[in-house]
Amino acid sequence: MNVDDIVQRRIAEARRKIEQRKRQREELAERRRYGLEARHAVKLRRWAKEDA
Repeated sequence: MNVDDIVQRRIAEARRKIEQRKRQREELAERRRYGLEARHAVKLRRWAKEDA
């Protein structure tokens, strides 16, 4: 194994880690967005109940 192989392997690993972190951020954003929507819906239902 020469230096070029080692460098290529490290580059590939770094790219894989970057993609993994990107997927994790996207998943977290999706869960956060769902949570905000759910809390907003609960708040609107509560307000509607209070007005009734």
